[in-house]
Amino acid sequence: MSDTHYVCEITQEQKKSLEAALREKGWDFSSAPYADFRASCQRDHVMVIAYTSGKMVIQGRGTSDFVRFFLEPEITKKALFGYTQEEAAGIEVTPHGGTDESGKGDFFGPLIIAAVYADASTAPLLRAAGACDSKTVSGEKQIIRIAEGIRLAIPGQYSVVTLNPPAYNRLYNQIGNLNRLLAWGHARAMENMLELVPDCPRVLSDKFGNERLIRGALMERGRRIQLDQEVRAESDVAVAAASILAREMFLRKMNELSATLGVTLPRGAGPMVKQIGRQLLEKHGPQVFESCAKLHFKTYQELTNGL
Repeated sequence: MSDTHYVCEITQEQKKSLEAALREKGWDFSSAPYADFRASCQRDHVMVIAYTSGKMVIQGRGTSDFVRFFLEPEITKKALFGYTQEEAAGIEVTPHGGTDESGKGDFFGPLIIAAVYADASTAPLLRAAGACDSKTVSGEKQIIRIAEGIRLAIPGQYSVVTLNPPAYNRLYNQIGNLNRLLAWGHARAMENMLELVPDCPRVLSDKFGNERLIRGALMERGRRIQLDQEVRAESDVAVAAASILAREMFLRKMNELSATLGVTLPRGAGPMVKQIGRQLLEKHGPQVFESCAKLHFKTYQELTNGL
C-alpha cells in the first residue's frame, strides 16, 4: 500500500454497488484483462480496476481521498486504509507516542512539531477521525476537520510546539544545524506530551538524523523512555495524528502571516516563493524576512544578495 496505489478485496455485491455509484458520478469506463471493469476520473486523479478474482486496484494521486472518504465509508464499510499490518489484523496498538513536524522545507512560515499519545483504546478513534500522513491530504479544510477529530479523540494527550520565524531564526543561529534544531523541537514536543501522559513508555518519530540528536536534547523525563526512529513512520497511528496536528498549526500560522503581510505566502522554496519574496522585499525591505521566513535558506541569500 502507498499513497498512490492501493489493493484490497471486494465482494461481488460491493463491486456492483461501486460500479453503479461511479457511473452515477460520471466516471469513464473501459475494459481491462481479467477485470469486470476499469473506471477512471481525471478530475479526481483516480483509476479503479475491479478484477474478476475479487481483487481491486486503485491508482493515482487521489487514491488516499477516494479510499478514505468514499470507498471505505460507502462501499466496503471497513476502515483499513492507512493502518499498519498489525492494526489491520486486529492486533492491539501498544501504548506509545509519535512525533512529526511541518514547515521544515518551507522558506516562509514557522516550524511546527507535534507529539501524540495513542494506545489500544484511542488508536481506532484516531483512525476513525482520519489520522494519516498529512502529505496525502490535499485540502486545508480536510486537514482542519481531521485535526478537530484528533483533538476530540485524545483530549489532554498531545502537544504542539510552534517555532515562529523570529524564534526559529534565533535558535538556528545558536544551534547552527537543521537536524539539531529538529531534534530540539521533537524533544520539546515529547517532553510536553510526557508531562500530560507520564506513563508513556515509548515514542516513535520519523527518521531525519542520528537518534542520538533527539536523545541528547531530551531532559530527565524523556531520557527514561524508549525512543525509536523509522523511515516513513507516518504509517504509525500516533505519528500520523502528530503529522496532521503539525500541518494544521502550520497552515493556521501561514494564514495569519499572510493576513498581516497582505499577500498569500506560498509553501516550499520554489519560483513562486521567490516571486512573492521579491514583492515583499520591494515593499518592506530585507528586514521583513526576519518575521516571516527562515533566514538560513538559500532563498534568503538569493533574494537579498547585494543588499
